[in-house]
Amino acid sequence: MKMIHCADLHLDSAMTAHFDLETARARRGEMLRSFERMVEYACDEGVSAILIAGDMFDTANTRELTRNTILHCIRANPGIAFFYLRGNHDDNNFIHELGDQIPANLLLFSGTWSCYECGNIAIFGAELRDANGFYDGLKPDADKINITMLHGQTAENADGVEHGIDLSKLRDKNIDYLALGHIHSYCEGRLDDRGIYCYPGCLEGRGFDECGRHGFVLLDIDENKRSVNPRFIPFASRTIYSVNVDVTGCLSSREMIMKSAEALADTDCDQSSMVRLVLSGELEAECEKDISYISAAFAGRFFFFKAVDETRLKISIGDYLLDESLKGEFVRTVFDDPALSDEDKALIVRYGLRALAGEEAD
Repeated sequence: MKMIHCADLHLDSAMTAHFDLETARARRGEMLRSFERMVEYACDEGVSAILIAGDMFDTANTRELTRNTILHCIRANPGIAFFYLRGNHDDNNFIHELGDQIPANLLLFSGTWSCYECGNIAIFGAELRDANGFYDGLKPDADKINITMLHGQTAENADGVEHGIDLSKLRDKNIDYLALGHIHSYCEGRLDDRGIYCYPGCLEGRGFDECGRHGFVLLDIDENKRSVNPRFIPFASRTIYSVNVDVTGCLSSREMIMKSAEALADTDCDQSSMVRLVLSGELEAECEKDISYISAAFAGRFFFFKAVDETRLKISIGDYLLDESLKGEFVRTVFDDPALSDEDKALIVRYGLRALAGEEAD
């Protein structure tokens, strides 16, 4: 039997903290389409069940398009069981609005342990509530292949951990596969001598804090051999990159563009990628740097691109102590002001020197 384990779809996320409105809108559509593609993949591969381990939605405010699309995917595929365990971002609105029209192949969980059986396979799940006695209700049969679904942060001792899952209380409970959600990157580990735990990560990256490959886990379950073999399937429609470029010593935007081009060439990003270029390092105060110009040099090469300036100014007051020019007097005045922080002094000196040179502030 084959199953898909996915989590953290966060459908209808705003994403405006990372992207402009047009890009965020496009990405919301792509994320919903990825769910559809995953269900199509399940049909093509003979998958019997899809385990959604929490945070299918991002907030309670989901679009009618999103709700209708999810329901269509479920209703149009009665041969696939959809196990949906709500996460900390999920609201009850989606289920509540269904009323008594919940599809027969949409199987839900609550704050107490539920168990669904598929032949010799038992699927347990519960939405995290008060941890006191929570794990005592989980009692898998040693003679079955046991899959357990939870959404939260694993820890050896979950006391005080927000949305904590206590691994020490899940060991030696005959669990073969612990299907988790909450962590947005793929992660797998040994639970005990019998079973493993796994986070599939999010289906699609939503920002530059979720770079790299994303997708789901395909489980190949052999009931005769009593084995569960997971395999990560990269599936995201786009890959997100954050590329750091040390531009220390550069004196112009053109030099920074050349260094950036070299760094981007060392990645596998392409026209479908979303790229953030982070400029770092130390620059002289007189350095000519125009972030807008640097960004424009790469415009059109990727689905989305932006440059971020995290460079520091290299300014030594000693270089200006004996300078009797207006520039020297300006720098000394700024550095002698006790009300200014070192960061503010550096910025003021940079803009001041650019102004004295007849340049516009960037």
